[in-house]
Amino acid sequence: MQLKQVNTISGIGSDEFLSKYMNPGVPVILKDFVKAESPAWKKWTYDYFKEIAGDNEVSVYGGEEGSMDRAASAPVAKMSFTEYLDLIEREPTESRLFLFDLMKLRPELKKDVIYNDITGGKVLQWLPYLFFGGQGSSTRNHYDIDMSHVFITQYKGIKKIWLFPLEQSALMYKLPYNFHSIANLKNSSEEEYPGLKYLNGYEATIHPGETLYMPAGWWHFIQYETEGFSVSVRALPFKTIDKLRGFTNLVITRNFDNTMRKIFKDRWFHYKIDVAKQRAEVAIRKYK
Repeated sequence: MQLKQVNTISGIGSDEFLSKYMNPGVPVILKDFVKAESPAWKKWTYDYFKEIAGDNEVSVYGGEEGSMDRAASAPVAKMSFTEYLDLIEREPTESRLFLFDLMKLRPELKKDVIYNDITGGKVLQWLPYLFFGGQGSSTRNHYDIDMSHVFITQYKGIKKIWLFPLEQSALMYKLPYNFHSIANLKNSSEEEYPGLKYLNGYEATIHPGETLYMPAGWWHFIQYETEGFSVSVRALPFKTIDKLRGFTNLVITRNFDNTMRKIFKDRWFHYKIDVAKQRAEVAIRKYK
């Protein structure tokens, strides 16, 4: 597996960003996507979150190895938001909050973030999601079902993200009719999954104040180097092929997979594993 560092930039204008990064689909770290004068940088602490929303119950997600047969993992526990924040502060843990809509509970938080929207208005600023994770937690290797462009801003802690273009799906051992791979980039060996040695992607390490731009349809594997949280906003795909893929994924593919899994149970999952390995073998032969 070959990884090169994602470039870090600041002060870029909309026209240049669109032509150099968003239109061709090139990941980049932005230093000023969320403006320095945003109140969030000073206000958003764990103590503040506990004060305004600590009593709310949250669904906690853990390691995803046990849910590889389905498109989305099920939560492993429920607890109060305060209990969760205390947990990740206290000790390393795989516990994560996934697509947590805190700003729906507390809409006033949206006023705390001032964006430098270099996309020309494409970013859906009204639809932010928060992601919390304990030190050592990670997500499985996946790409987003709706094929959106994603801007993920780190507010606390350090996060490492590996990125790969959609064209390398076979080398990832992508499961048919799903949007994740059976190979775990953190733990899987190249002996077990030889296609991994031919991957060619990017590595990004984002710190508080930095925003990673992830192009539409790119694979990403996220690791929490420390406990912390980030906020993501999206921009809808604008290429026709990505719009079609997103629509098909949401309306047809996901429902078809759920139906087949209910009918054939483990046989369906094992069939998909066999197909993923066969496709990887075909892709590997192109590199030999």
